[in-house]
Amino acid sequence: MKSTLLGLSLALLSSFSYAEQAEPAIKGFGFYYDVPNHAPISEQTVFKVAFDVADAAEKGAQNNKMNSLARFINMHIAHGVKPENIQLALVVHGGASVDVLENSFYKQRFDSDNKNQQLISQLLAHNTVVYVCGQSATHMKVKQQQLIPGVQMALSAMTAHAQLQQQGYTLNPF
Repeated sequence: MKSTLLGLSLALLSSFSYAEQAEPAIKGFGFYYDVPNHAPISEQTVFKVAFDVADAAEKGAQNNKMNSLARFINMHIAHGVKPENIQLALVVHGGASVDVLENSFYKQRFDSDNKNQQLISQLLAHNTVVYVCGQSATHMKVKQQQLIPGVQMALSAMTAHAQLQQQGYTLNPF
């Protein structure tokens, strides 16, 4: 009986994958599910993916669309993709332009902390470029000096996407 329970316990423990136990690259964000028996990803795979975010988060909340980049990074690294082979771009426009405000400016405007600043800072540290649409930013009264350090002001979201496509980035459809 004891050996049966021990065997069952070991079998259950071994069903947890490394992906579930790995320390995420983007801490506190980008949670994902392990998918056993997924289609293989070649060790030579290089991801160059652009994400488009236009909808703002609720005041004082995290932007879940931006969190998708953290999920992409965390799940692929956990499944064997080298971090240097993950090159992401985030293009922010529309109402989401305020979600890349540095915390002090966000707090002045919304009387709440910017829950996206820590996420954006970690993304920037993990091979991600972040652009905010200059057209949207101007409309939303967001100035370059108010942005989270590292966020770049593009002429427009359209310009950023066109340039990223020329650099070999694909557009993530969600």
